[in-house]
Amino acid sequence: MSLTEQELLELEAQYCSHGDTVHYHNPPKIFTRCEGSYMYDEKGQAFLDLQMWYSAANFGYANPRLNNALKRQLDTLPQITSEYLHKEKILLAAALAKNVERTFGLKGRIHFNVGGSQAIEDSLKVIRNATNGKSLMFAFEGGYHGRTLGASSITSSYRYRRRYGHFGERAQFVPFPYCFRCPYGKKREDCELFCVDQFERLFDSEYQGVWDPKVNSSEYAAFYVESIQGTGGYVVPPQGYFEKLKKILEARKILLVDDEVQMGFYRAGKFWSIEHFNIKPDIIVFGKALTNGLNPLSGLWAREELINPTLFPAGSTHSTFSSNPLGTAVALETVTMLETSDYHHSTMEKGAYFLNGLKELKRKHRIIGDVDGLGLALRIEICKAEDSFTPDKSMVDKLCEIALSGTLETNGKRYGLILDIGGYYKNVITLAPSLEISYEEIDLAISLLDQLFNRCVKEI
Repeated sequence: MSLTEQELLELEAQYCSHGDTVHYHNPPKIFTRCEGSYMYDEKGQAFLDLQMWYSAANFGYANPRLNNALKRQLDTLPQITSEYLHKEKILLAAALAKNVERTFGLKGRIHFNVGGSQAIEDSLKVIRNATNGKSLMFAFEGGYHGRTLGASSITSSYRYRRRYGHFGERAQFVPFPYCFRCPYGKKREDCELFCVDQFERLFDSEYQGVWDPKVNSSEYAAFYVESIQGTGGYVVPPQGYFEKLKKILEARKILLVDDEVQMGFYRAGKFWSIEHFNIKPDIIVFGKALTNGLNPLSGLWAREELINPTLFPAGSTHSTFSSNPLGTAVALETVTMLETSDYHHSTMEKGAYFLNGLKELKRKHRIIGDVDGLGLALRIEICKAEDSFTPDKSMVDKLCEIALSGTLETNGKRYGLILDIGGYYKNVITLAPSLEISYEEIDLAISLLDQLFNRCVKEI
């Protein structure tokens, strides 16, 4: 049965829950094909994708190497219950654990699940179990860790909790070092990491409410961090911040949980983005790009003393599809590809090239208040032209509308742009292009963005 786009949209409006989608656009866009850095609609119109499924498809759509790994597994062992083992799970866990050991010098184990939120839930169990039931956590303002009940308690947006109540206790949210919009009114060049000192003062005495100096014990079990904020707007912290924070946490026996769901697997130019910041995490949570979006698979790594089978025995958590053979086979191929290719240098070099183009756009367009990035995690903060600082969400909404119309033109050819929006005020274009993006495609992206800004300013 062949249906028109309008007929499909009518069926969607009647039968699909909107609770699991975003519906930013009206009507929602329907795509029919994808390849490399592009999505295509039913008319064959090309849309250059600069968000790659929220960084799930890091290695390009329909990546032949990873697609073939999935096809091979489909013809051998596509299904198996988690009661039994298969080599793909074992080899993948070993590869990831060995990577962490080489990188951070820490021994640990890998625990799988099917999505980032689910892996966060598992990490909460690991922490509560290892800390004698402590359930209070620190997390960052602007931080995003998922929308399941437990994960939403450590995600800073009240919008995700408002209708559902709390699952346990809500995290205590700490300001992220967002230098462009410093909550303390400081400047990056001379603040001396004032924000870390403000966090440390919580432990000055028992009357700050988190610390009992008589027994040297904190009420809080862990601090959940994104080393580069994702949904918060791809905010990159200043050097030295995390080193100082980790010392504070270690002195109080508070665990540091590194959420790599968006930034892991070379999005920021390192296998784990936290490698940029010279600290050792106690737990790492990962997902998304591990399978390039071909199969839901996520997981966590935890230090041996937190997750060994004596402390965290069989059945502590469970999902029917965790460590499924299709996902682990693709993920094993992903890890092999990452370890045999130089994604560090290619991502950092492409990211620097892209960022230079964004800086040139900033010089040309007053609506751009800030550009920044690390690797191919890049940001454009859209502001009022009058001061290049006041957030301008309405301008961003218009930019996205024009971008998705597919009416941008260059060299006689029409393109659309797929953009993602983040930030505390929903005024940041977060760019997560394919790590396989070519320099020609980066030039195209800069050209289309330039045209987009010019056109949008004229139309408003």
